[in-house]
Amino acid sequence: MAQTLEPLVVRHTHRLPSPSGPAGSGDIAARQFDAALMSVGFKLSAGLLERLSGLSEGTVVGTAVRTLATVREIVGDHVRHNVYFVDFPANVPDTFDFWMRCIAEALADDSSRARTLDQLRGGVVDLLTLPSYGNYRHTYAEMLTAHEELIAAAGDRMTVLHLGGALDDETGALYLKLAGSATPLGEGGLRDLEILAGRCVDGPQPEAIPVRENRAVINRARLAAGADLLLDTVTDVLRLACAVSGGDVTLQEPTRFRSLPRPVRRALLAGLDSVVAAAPAKLADVTAHREAFKRLGERLHPHEYPRWPHAADVFAVARGEKEARSIDSRVEELLDRGDVTGAAMLLKSAPGKLFRSLDRLLRSAVGQDERDAVIGAVEQVAPLVSGRVALSLREHLHNRGEDSLPGKPGARRVFVNRTGRAWVTGDARPPVQPADRERLIAALDADMRRRLPDPGRLLVDPDVLDVALPLSGKATASGLGVLPRGSVSPVDGELLRFFVYWKQTERTTDYDLSALLLDARYKTITWLSYTTLTDREGEHSGDITEAPDGASEFINLRLGAARGTFIVPQVNIFSGEGFEEVEESFFGFMLRDAEQQGRPFEPRTVRMKSELRGPGRVALPLAFRRGRDGRWHAKWLHLYLKGTPSANRVEENRVSVATLLRGIVEREQLTVRYLVDLMCGGTATTVTEWDGRTVPDGPVTYIGLQRPDGLHPDSRVITPENLRDLIPG
Repeated sequence: MAQTLEPLVVRHTHRLPSPSGPAGSGDIAARQFDAALMSVGFKLSAGLLERLSGLSEGTVVGTAVRTLATVREIVGDHVRHNVYFVDFPANVPDTFDFWMRCIAEALADDSSRARTLDQLRGGVVDLLTLPSYGNYRHTYAEMLTAHEELIAAAGDRMTVLHLGGALDDETGALYLKLAGSATPLGEGGLRDLEILAGRCVDGPQPEAIPVRENRAVINRARLAAGADLLLDTVTDVLRLACAVSGGDVTLQEPTRFRSLPRPVRRALLAGLDSVVAAAPAKLADVTAHREAFKRLGERLHPHEYPRWPHAADVFAVARGEKEARSIDSRVEELLDRGDVTGAAMLLKSAPGKLFRSLDRLLRSAVGQDERDAVIGAVEQVAPLVSGRVALSLREHLHNRGEDSLPGKPGARRVFVNRTGRAWVTGDARPPVQPADRERLIAALDADMRRRLPDPGRLLVDPDVLDVALPLSGKATASGLGVLPRGSVSPVDGELLRFFVYWKQTERTTDYDLSALLLDARYKTITWLSYTTLTDREGEHSGDITEAPDGASEFINLRLGAARGTFIVPQVNIFSGEGFEEVEESFFGFMLRDAEQQGRPFEPRTVRMKSELRGPGRVALPLAFRRGRDGRWHAKWLHLYLKGTPSANRVEENRVSVATLLRGIVEREQLTVRYLVDLMCGGTATTVTEWDGRTVPDGPVTYIGLQRPDGLHPDSRVITPENLRDLIPG
């Protein structure tokens, strides 16, 4: 179990649980471990190095082997990254010349000559039929010999691993943090939460589990362990049934319920019965998922268990045999009658729904008296709404101001669902009245200031201030150096290199890495892809068309030579398995100085690596924008376009990508800066800008991109790995 939990802690916290073992002289092995870590862009903190040095050599070596495997996977160095053109980025040919060479080689090959001649007579040659196209022509070892060693540079990434507590303490603390998260977790986070929930089933539980998906996976682990379930609504039971059946716990997609064992059926029915018995009004929740409950009832056979009559009521409501009006239907009835004030008063009993309905209520209101009634209701219930919902409304109102008037001709709205699927539509909404907007913003700011804890002495890394708060569902992919959607981070380096890796599960699968260059008006300048291998900005590493053993593609860009304002990398699925079907797929980028040389993939130059696990056939992880000062910044997207079933290409989707990018870039997100300003407003909080060197003597609240070494042990530390902790409940 320790071998499973220790990597999990390292991934989430960049802390290594305190190694245990016999005392000894492990200092030499510890220094060797540190040197090996530095080769992949990690290093030991002073405290961790000291701890390891006092243990036996065997203990240190065992710890090093496990930890190196973990950090290599974090950065993407656990696989072999080969390239089609052996000495990429040098000597990448012109695209047309390369294709002509492939055709010539096909004509020289007895097995392909006739087929190629037939295609030439027809005027169209399918590149995929040419023997030398799309497959590695050299081994990984041969590729390595074609590249000089990487020259170390001051700008290389160095991620510090800190000394943690005992493994049980670290896993328990991480479980409470993930389970009690105020924001939804990604796919990887939910998977890890379930592992931890099974381990911590008999330990302390969080005071609250605000995110329902989290509750579902925790309950699945508790169900497997025979522990009591943590249920609050009938929908909690439905989500648990979806989890047990391997379905969608977010309830966005229908789940095909499995035939459930009798003990599971009893547990689910008992859970439904206890929830409704304690609060019969919760039967109204059934109508929102009526069809799902009807299908679940067919699997649970409630008629076989007369001792749980309240559970039977759930399915009677689902079948329409028993009435339980939902608050949504009652609100709709009032709005149909034009009673906006009555709808607002009713929604006070469901504060989250009131906040989510605010814009509609204000648009439906007739006159200032009705708008004042709606705003007054919001002010009264604001303390009862979760921090994430309150901040989401605050961000929404920020983007409903005069400077970004949605009702203007040509205005667009961008929608992003929980899985990252994005689409754009026109925006014809009338504006929110300026005075109403200002009153609401003032109320929300005052409430949020009240909720935020006193940070005491605040130490802030200025690079974190433009990181977006993770409010909108699963707005962050798992990986290294990944920031929430909408975040902006500086990009310092001469060479920007993108990479994608994928490994197919069963079917031949072809992913294509591309980069689109746009001007300030979002018009296409050029692109780099398998159809444009070289341009003045950079080079493409060559097209790989199948990945039974894994495959990689790269794009090398010289930022100083780049034309335009935006660089948009994307991963297009040309054929085969989707991002959620392949065995593994990830995207990332590296930054280098021009003289560094090195292999196509160098782990210590990797600034970001994120998993590609989403719907659609085109992935847009992030974009790069040149500012007026000439400096580049990354804008984080984490988006997926539907695309087409096959043959997705950058040339075909450049218009939709540009439209979507414009909507994201021109929308302003709430960032860490907003909460820092609230923490400091009207208080005696001392704020210090982190200079990267000086560590204060006493405890601080540190907010930054990476935890500094040497902070006081009683400090509160907020980094991207636990940014969700900054959002109040």
